[in-house]
Amino acid sequence: MQGVLHKTLVIRLSSVGDIVLSSPLVRALHGRYPGCQIDFLVKEEYADLVRYNPHITRVVPFPAGGTPGDLHRLRRLIASSGYDLIIDIHDSLRSRYLAAGTVPVTRVNKRKIARTLLVAFKRDVYARFGGAPDVPARYLETVRDRGVTDDGLPPEIYFTEAVRARAGALLAESGFPPGARAIGLCPGARHGNKMWPADRFAACAAALAERHGKCVIIFGGPEESGICATIGGTIRALLPGAVALSMAGKLSLLETAAAMDRCAVVVANDTGLMHIAAARRVPLVAVFGPTVRQFGFFPRGAQAAVVEHPGLACRPCTHIGLPRCPEGHFRCMNEISAEDVALAAGERLSA
Repeated sequence: MQGVLHKTLVIRLSSVGDIVLSSPLVRALHGRYPGCQIDFLVKEEYADLVRYNPHITRVVPFPAGGTPGDLHRLRRLIASSGYDLIIDIHDSLRSRYLAAGTVPVTRVNKRKIARTLLVAFKRDVYARFGGAPDVPARYLETVRDRGVTDDGLPPEIYFTEAVRARAGALLAESGFPPGARAIGLCPGARHGNKMWPADRFAACAAALAERHGKCVIIFGGPEESGICATIGGTIRALLPGAVALSMAGKLSLLETAAAMDRCAVVVANDTGLMHIAAARRVPLVAVFGPTVRQFGFFPRGAQAAVVEHPGLACRPCTHIGLPRCPEGHFRCMNEISAEDVALAAGERLSA
């Protein structure tokens, strides 16, 4: 076991899910070295995801639209900050440049060879490359020789009471009944072939709302406002009188996390909002199509379930997502029915 840590920098520049999944690392690191200063380097647009984490001492933002000059200045700042360890859990050319110098650096093992063989040739050789733990566990491997251990608990995301109040006010302005509990939907994704069809989301939510008497909140970013509004309209057509609110583009990431606390269950694609729901300990059903467990992004926690189409010869076709199904049939998503997902969500609602 190596020596005590006094000042450490964690680098994870993006994106939403990956940053949320870093929280078990900083939680365990702080638990093992409570006196250690833990700084976190992240892109400015994602800084709120870690800003209020009590295990993090200081957030170091990378400027939005950062220039080569910004990169060089930040590298000099890091080199002069007296860190005794840099934990690079991003492992990109940019993060490697920022961490270069005399400070010891430890990096995440992404199992790139195993991942490539599984995607390209459907050969699962993860056992030869350290197994296939989830992403939080892979991040924690970086400090295993420092005596830092994984508690196995879900990730965390923190916000202030002011954020909670703003989220509540925005929900109320949109027509969310006071004190109600909701079915949450996260139908968007950065990549098209990771999106379960919108009509399935609507049918699933309408069935759940009818059986359990819940409202529906549809979450997403501004770019997903169209699909979220369409799903809301379809739910109301399937179940006249239903309260189905699209909050896409109306809530910040932290306000989305606060609004998810009003949900009795969330149904989501494999996306960053899925990890936010898991971090808030909300009962969760995640729909996985082209990606698989070995990549490490299945949600943590006893309250989370995954619905997938196992056994397809073409799966996985990607590790991060593609614009569309490369085979043209999209069976991994099209053959997951609304009733399959509603059944899994209903079990969580009943529990």
